[in-house]
Amino acid sequence: MYKDFNDLGRNIASQQKTLVVAAAHDSHTLEAVFKAAEKYNLRYLLVGNRGQILAKSLELGFSPGNDLIVNCEDDAGCTAAAVDLIKTGSGDVLMKGIMETSTLLKAVLDKDSGIRGPGTLSHMAVLEVPGYHKLIGITDGGMIPNPDLSQKVDIVKNAVRYFRGIGCTQPKIAALCASETVIEKIQETVDASKLQEMCNNGELGNCLLEGPVSFDIAVSRESAAIKGFSSEISGETDIFLVPCISAGNILAKGLIYWAHAKMAGLVLGSGVPIVLVSRAASSEEKLLSILISIAG
Repeated sequence: MYKDFNDLGRNIASQQKTLVVAAAHDSHTLEAVFKAAEKYNLRYLLVGNRGQILAKSLELGFSPGNDLIVNCEDDAGCTAAAVDLIKTGSGDVLMKGIMETSTLLKAVLDKDSGIRGPGTLSHMAVLEVPGYHKLIGITDGGMIPNPDLSQKVDIVKNAVRYFRGIGCTQPKIAALCASETVIEKIQETVDASKLQEMCNNGELGNCLLEGPVSFDIAVSRESAAIKGFSSEISGETDIFLVPCISAGNILAKGLIYWAHAKMAGLVLGSGVPIVLVSRAASSEEKLLSILISIAG
């Protein structure tokens, strides 16, 4: 598994994919796209207000050709055009620009014209954490508030497909809970135990999942030894499956603000990866999110 984002970036230089950006008339988004094009051999199509895209591009020192811009004046038009480009094979990755997330997802999920896959859409944050020896995934801290067992199955399968796509042959997954013990009154521990059973039966793809597992055991072999917990993933966890959106959000932001982690985010489960970060995200976060989306 890759130790950090730079390590991941060095290993995708030979790939060439096309990024379709919906509502691209935003300076931070354009800066990230242009940097990604230079660093990762990326092609792009910019959907949005042509005049604003050209003006903001020039301010950044770039001049995209007219054939790389699809002019649209409103968010609905941008999403429809961007999704259509993906659906017709003109793009490999979709990116949200300066628009509401709900607007983009509505177009993605449209039963007639969208690009939804057969399962559940889920969000995954990929983090580079100082002190940990490889990139990690946290899912789902961005889309599904309180996933039930069937949704957790889809979340796990999405994450496994992604991590295998970036070269992690058998992702190690911790189904995080507050305790390593199955407690009938705490549903996430029951779900975690069922997920481990499903994994053991080969129902979740080629992965190794343990649950319920507390965070300290997931990241520290010493903690597992002290607690007398036998684990094959302790200290080597790739993917942290959280019990709810709040847990994922808090865990990721805690690592960012207190452990100085770097984070990127994407949505999995549709026809293509979707770069989906806050409109207020920095150009660096958007660049890293593009990186993880074109790497899988």
